[in-house]
Amino acid sequence: MSANLPSAEAATNDLPAWNLDDLYTGPKSDALEHDFGAMAAAADAFHQTYAGKLDQIGAAELGEAIAEYERIDDVLGRIMSYGYLVYAGDMDDPHNGKFFQSVQERINDISKHLVFFTLELNRLDEDRLHTMVADTAALAHYRPWLDTVRAFRPHQLEDVLERFLHDKGVVGRNAWNRLFDETISGLRFPIGGHDLTSTDALNKLTDPDRSVRKDAGQVIGKVLSENVRTFALITNTLAKDKEIEDRWRQFANPVAARNLSNQVEDGVVDALVTAVKRAYPSLSHRYYALKARWFGGEHLDYWDRNAPLPDVEDSIIAWSDARDIVLDSYRRFSPNMADIGQRFFDRRWIDAGLRPGKAPGAFAHPTVPSAHPYILLNYHGKSRDVMTLAHELGHGVHQVLAGDQGSLMAATPLTLAETASVFGEMLTFQALLARETDPAKRRFLLVGKVEDMLNTVVRQIAFYDFEWRVHAERRLGELTAERLGELWIAVQTESLGPSLRFDDGYHAFWSYIPHFIHSPFYVYAYAFGECLVNSLYAVYEEADGGFAERYLGMLRAGGTKRHHELLAPFGLDARDPSFWDKGLAMIGRLIDQLEGEQAA
Repeated sequence: MSANLPSAEAATNDLPAWNLDDLYTGPKSDALEHDFGAMAAAADAFHQTYAGKLDQIGAAELGEAIAEYERIDDVLGRIMSYGYLVYAGDMDDPHNGKFFQSVQERINDISKHLVFFTLELNRLDEDRLHTMVADTAALAHYRPWLDTVRAFRPHQLEDVLERFLHDKGVVGRNAWNRLFDETISGLRFPIGGHDLTSTDALNKLTDPDRSVRKDAGQVIGKVLSENVRTFALITNTLAKDKEIEDRWRQFANPVAARNLSNQVEDGVVDALVTAVKRAYPSLSHRYYALKARWFGGEHLDYWDRNAPLPDVEDSIIAWSDARDIVLDSYRRFSPNMADIGQRFFDRRWIDAGLRPGKAPGAFAHPTVPSAHPYILLNYHGKSRDVMTLAHELGHGVHQVLAGDQGSLMAATPLTLAETASVFGEMLTFQALLARETDPAKRRFLLVGKVEDMLNTVVRQIAFYDFEWRVHAERRLGELTAERLGELWIAVQTESLGPSLRFDDGYHAFWSYIPHFIHSPFYVYAYAFGECLVNSLYAVYEEADGGFAERYLGMLRAGGTKRHHELLAPFGLDARDPSFWDKGLAMIGRLIDQLEGEQAA
């Protein structure tokens, strides 16, 4: 870190904005219109050539068909990515919203000509397809993708219904997602004499001043409560939409479709959830009781849950220092990984600035393999923001490495999608801890890591539990905003423990979480990734050599291998019930360390 520490204002000045010209130079660019026209023609030609004929063609031609499908998919993905990233840059601008909606509708109209392809692939005879794949190298390349597609065979509907669901998507689920995004983006929270966005308001919950945190918590609760009926309507509508589709597709429970798409067995997810919930008392309950004592009492108000320690000030970290900290941490592990990460800074693949209308939170958008990922952050200059940068850059490096697998197989199942991001955080944390000699600041770092782990594991499994309860009750009828609040408080109390204290405003805090809307049951992937990385990092600490190359090989695999294949070179198996306890034990040991320092 710099010797002369910057102010928060200085640290957030001149933050990078991404350059989307690598995709398209503007919403009205000639290249964009050309690609729309070319893909419309290509999709129509693809339909004319192959629709109704897949069971009549040979292996070589089927390989050619998949390659052309992948080419079209890549270009359409580039267009869709551009539309979303423009929109994410300023959701308050109605022109951006209109543009993104137009992109979705035009792509939906083009891609309807492609819907038949995976449906007909799934109707091919298994023995015949197996023989063709075995006899043809070009087709064998796509075997992992074919396996993924055909895993959904038991849940496939008749072609006409699949086309109907595809066509109505832009005015169905996607439209409700957009309503959520624009509602959250448009909210303003009057805190400290300023009208703040949701991102800036939530950031106040980590302010050193307790009065600021309390004001922020109460204002956030008030504003969310004033809008909670809208969020309840969105949630109820999407939950019912999911229930209808799950029922038609004959999925046994609300999470079954997610597990299938994640290529993970139901039993593995159940074991993870059971292990985490069993550990609530020894992890989150114990830690928050300890933190309450640090703050001088037996209870902790929810606005103090992520508060900095009362006796240590969080240093403000300039963007340039954050960049160097993360890249140096990556470089010590693997120069190749750091070199890939450096591209994001040098080539303006990151948008870190703070501005109204920008999408809240952070993400790494993979776009398509023919382009490159983009990272969005809202950087406030705090140590947690450095960890967020390390997290999202891990995603970005993963996406670059997996890009060699092509558009159809680059994407990693969610169960492994958080591996590189959480591992990047761990590398950065360990580097910061190793360089810090001041006991108080080391304790500050340990506290931050424990809280990040609890937020990633305990809090996300609590989110999963909340979703389960919501979707289960929605099958019986619509849930009122009040009932949603009751379910929320129940899972928060159970997961965080008796030391946490909530007021009426906290009943609406469920409503700002986008994963519930955009990706039902996504959240357990965070806990999966954290526990996996904890076990993986333990192997790294004990390894004699070669770990980095094995690790990068795992990332390069993208979606071509299942979790047990990827973890086998490290001697790990998520199907082993004890696997999750090993990952959780690392969190417990850090809490032990903090308790020991408290006693001393």
